[in-house]
Amino acid sequence: MNDSNNRRFNVAVVGATGAVGETMLSILAERNFPVGKLVPLASERSAGGTVGYRGEEYVIEDLAGFDPTGIDIALFSAGGGVSKEYAPKFAAAGAVVIDNSSAFRYDDDVPLVVSEVNPEAAKLRPRGIIANPNCSTMQMLVALAPIHRAYGIERINVATYQSVSGAGRSALEELARQTGALLAFQDADPRRFPVQIAFNLIPHIDDFLDNGFTKEEMKLVWETRKILGDESIQVNPTAVRVPVFYGHSEAVNVETREKVSAAQARALLASAPGVKVVDERKPGGYPTPVTHASGHDAVFVGRIREDLSHPRGLNLWIVSDNIRKGAALNAVQVAELVAAGG
Repeated sequence: MNDSNNRRFNVAVVGATGAVGETMLSILAERNFPVGKLVPLASERSAGGTVGYRGEEYVIEDLAGFDPTGIDIALFSAGGGVSKEYAPKFAAAGAVVIDNSSAFRYDDDVPLVVSEVNPEAAKLRPRGIIANPNCSTMQMLVALAPIHRAYGIERINVATYQSVSGAGRSALEELARQTGALLAFQDADPRRFPVQIAFNLIPHIDDFLDNGFTKEEMKLVWETRKILGDESIQVNPTAVRVPVFYGHSEAVNVETREKVSAAQARALLASAPGVKVVDERKPGGYPTPVTHASGHDAVFVGRIREDLSHPRGLNLWIVSDNIRKGAALNAVQVAELVAAGG
């Protein structure tokens, strides 16, 4: 980031030993965020260990016993329960909390921010807390917000194909373990997921709700409306866990208020912040989680084509690294907004 005023910020990373926390640390360094003092925090179990940042090792402190006085920005990625208990304490001590859990996303007095979509919302944080959206919502809206603002979106049909990294380190380990076991003609032995994930698809992410949808699916409904500021948008989601390590994919069909051609959508997205269009009508001319998304910051969009069954329908294939843009990168981008006075 451009640190024009040379101010430096004391930054705490809560959940520093997790996959998202580790990625937050690497992105803070990559983007040259003006860190004054860095404090990695985790549970008592991980306290005393170390994490690397800019070639140095930092001792992980115990969150439960830490005094947040003097922290300017706190990046939280340690689960909803931890956020509910500790985020208000950090905010009360004067820190701006950027929380990656779902603990505060639906509170009216907590902004839900995607840096490319509604950065202005980061300024209105009466509780000192800013929420990071769910990873699947995040990548979808980076691509859809420009279309909504230019043509209006009435309805979104989306099927997600979500990698196991979205379920944490234990899920990554389960996919690797099951893959090895099955290739050795051994049993899969599901532990982290209710059924085998290796060489399989699971149409179930998070808890089932009374309406038959899962909580992960309803996040796409609730968060889309809040971020875009439009309660009239209808969202019909299906969330599926797939045997991919990193990178979420989404098959999205939108019904717009005004007709938009594939060519118009392609041109609009080509100039949209955070989006990279990969849309050639040939083998390999489309983004995938492995070949494009994993380890990269952009939201990749391809397979842009008009809906054959609806006069104002448009199809898109949207892919992004769920750990980077879907969590850590956006949190750091929001921190940059805060650091710039936003």
